[in-house]
Amino acid sequence: MDFDKIINRENTHSVNYQGWPDRLLVSKKGQQLKSQIDLKEYIRMWVADMDLATPRFILDAIKGRLDREILGYSEPDDRYLEVLSAWFWEHYKWRINTEELVFSPGVVFALYRLVALTVQEGEGILFNTPSYGPFYQAARVNRVNAYFSPLLKENGQFNLDFKDIKEQLDDPHKRIKMFIFCNPHNPTGRVWTESELWEIGEICIKRDIWLISDEIHCDLLREGKTFIPLARLFKGEQRIITCTSPSKTFNIAGMQLSHIFIADPKLRERWNELYKDGLAPLSIVAAQAAYQSGAEWLKKLNRYLDGSFQELQKLLAELLPDAKFHIPDASYVAWIDLNAYAHKIGEEYHSLAEF
Repeated sequence: MDFDKIINRENTHSVNYQGWPDRLLVSKKGQQLKSQIDLKEYIRMWVADMDLATPRFILDAIKGRLDREILGYSEPDDRYLEVLSAWFWEHYKWRINTEELVFSPGVVFALYRLVALTVQEGEGILFNTPSYGPFYQAARVNRVNAYFSPLLKENGQFNLDFKDIKEQLDDPHKRIKMFIFCNPHNPTGRVWTESELWEIGEICIKRDIWLISDEIHCDLLREGKTFIPLARLFKGEQRIITCTSPSKTFNIAGMQLSHIFIADPKLRERWNELYKDGLAPLSIVAAQAAYQSGAEWLKKLNRYLDGSFQELQKLLAELLPDAKFHIPDASYVAWIDLNAYAHKIGEEYHSLAEF
């Protein structure tokens, strides 16, 4: 495997490469700015998919499936569930309950649907900030209220403000019914400790709050870091919903397959009534190949990312010494504080900087 290989993604329908001008270069008034700007001057850093090749063992599995010549209606079989179960047990000592498993095209799709199924208009959801943008969108599209609990930044580390979380959940005027939790956190990359997970779980369970744990970045760990699935600590707790996917880890977001674990039987039944459908055959074989053959590849990827973050840290110290950056516990997202340079940003690009 060659993680340094440059792959030409032009004319591949890549949202990362082809979609960013229409989405990002827009003024506050909705005016398109791309015609006023030389797009070649910009480096895309906006969508969390990698420029590294999808692993060869996944591509080979897809080719093998294509050789069977029919792409009919498909669904995962027992072998798929065995492979999935083995991955979570071997990596995180989490014994998943496959009866709780439902499928979604992506975690974002699942968030939108879960909010719709559990939170009513006039009620609210709570999540930490800085935040992954679709958490807010999940509230907006479902016409429920979004409330924010800012993370505390202490000695360069982001921490949960448990006092603020409890106060907001206890506010009768907010009527918060769901807490969307991100573990590892996106975008800061913070991996929460076991004691932090116990506390956030007990806070929500005590108050009968739905607790969604978005764990999509769990595999992308820096050396020496340990990830704990929230549901492993609260086995069978019906208010906890876990969202996972191979998409970030193996760069297969376009395969449109995520695993959602819903312990509550009534909610799971309602989900299946509305959303259960067959899966794309190529998505099934891609995900199965990832979890069956991807362990060694993932180790090498994570060590490569370790080196990339270390190199970035050196470059920032040399070229932008006033920038604040700490290597994250997980993910491949670099969360860099450039406030010290804000005064140097020209008005012409002010709206882009605000985004």
